[in-house]
Amino acid sequence: MTEIAFEDFSPGEVIEGGPITVTRDDLVAFAAEFDPQPFHLDEEAAKATFVGTLIGSGWQTTGFGMLLLQRHAFRGGTSMGSPGVAQLRWLRPVMPGDSLRAVIKVEDCRTSGSKPDRGFVRFGLTVINGRDETVMSQAFTVIFPRRGREPLPPRRVVLDEPVPVVEGDDAEILHFLKDAVVGHARDLGRHVFTQADIIAFARAYDPQAFHIDPEAARHTHFGALCASGWHTTAAWMKRLHITRARDAAFTQARGPVPQLGPSPGFRDLRWLQPVYAGDTIRYTCTLAEARATASRPGWGLATHHNTGHNQRGDKVFEFTGSVFWQWSA
Repeated sequence: MTEIAFEDFSPGEVIEGGPITVTRDDLVAFAAEFDPQPFHLDEEAAKATFVGTLIGSGWQTTGFGMLLLQRHAFRGGTSMGSPGVAQLRWLRPVMPGDSLRAVIKVEDCRTSGSKPDRGFVRFGLTVINGRDETVMSQAFTVIFPRRGREPLPPRRVVLDEPVPVVEGDDAEILHFLKDAVVGHARDLGRHVFTQADIIAFARAYDPQAFHIDPEAARHTHFGALCASGWHTTAAWMKRLHITRARDAAFTQARGPVPQLGPSPGFRDLRWLQPVYAGDTIRYTCTLAEARATASRPGWGLATHHNTGHNQRGDKVFEFTGSVFWQWSA
């Protein structure tokens, strides 16, 4: 396992890496699993949407960014995870055939005041396509071990057996944003994280030891194999669309169904607890703000707050996002 430590980073340092080239099949396969919106799945269907052409899911772009980060800033090694992302912006879509590279700036380095075996490195990440256009920017923090310090013992983890999820049959009217109720919380149902799924996602986007090797993970501070944080967010998106599909069918029987557009980004993403193999996460999405957009008549921008809780009721993650949403019929 490649070693990487807190002492390997210095404020002001810039690390560049890439490229990776993405194919249409890459984009469609991810969307089919986690983000099945028409503009991610099919060129013809995309023509009738807000976007107008086939583009990659923003959540997959975060995965590409993580892969570039791990290969180049981490030098193929393993960190101690991340407490979260302060802000992320999707600035341009990723298209089939795009070649992506990363520019990673070390913004700040500080040691932990309570755990002397580790330190925090704050990064700024920019992902750039082959046309020298920025497709994503991200401000976030990563934890690294301190070289020469005795590591604290791993967590004591008792893994739960995965319990099959029985899909609910509840459904709600999907309102156009003008009529949506601010403060309304939608239960998105549950997602089970299996060992096989955790490893498969991590091999594609976040190949750190505690995500891909159960034995190596036991000797890290996590104490057992756990899911990539980006896997937990992708599963949130998957649950959002499963629930929305049920709501859309219910709404269509009674009137028009509002479209969703792409998301410009999110803020204040916090990974609060590890998600282990066998964990079942219940996701919730709450509408926090709604406003019309002057630049796109008939459309609005919705701000939503999202949470995930495991089978023991512990909150494992939360973030505040935004999405374009049809304002009125």
